[in-house]
Amino acid sequence: MKQMQKGFTLIELMIVVAIIGILAAVAIPAYQDYVVKAKLAKVATAVDPIKLAVAMYIQENGATPNFALADGGDWNTRGLGLGSTGPTKTTEVVSYALATTTGAIGVTLCTGCIKTALDGAVLTWTPTPSATGVTWAVTSSVTTDSVLNNVISKWK
Repeated sequence: MKQMQKGFTLIELMIVVAIIGILAAVAIPAYQDYVVKAKLAKVATAVDPIKLAVAMYIQENGATPNFALADGGDWNTRGLGLGSTGPTKTTEVVSYALATTTGAIGVTLCTGCIKTALDGAVLTWTPTPSATGVTWAVTSSVTTDSVLNNVISKWK
């Protein structure tokens, strides 16, 4: 009596392994880019209260803030309403700074928390006042990272 074959052949198993390898080669970089985009979105959200405070200052005073602030400075006494300790930091943000005369907001990213190419990068939001409100331009000290450039282009 002839016995029935059970299981998979070696060729079938090799084809499955090859397909899984191809899918992993595509999925892992896409997932890593997604993680970077999510962390950068968290940074942008953390900057929103500062942007709002600067925009309100510009609308109320008719000019950009004529003072600089950094971590440890009193963000409240200058009329920005951000509390005496300044804006809340996220795990991705090392420090915030406000530039004298331009009202530009500088955000320094942490080392080792987003991706190596962005370690210590500085993102700068620069306000442009107009009669209808304030528009923001975003620049970065790192110009060679395609994921960062893609995200920043959507913030403008």
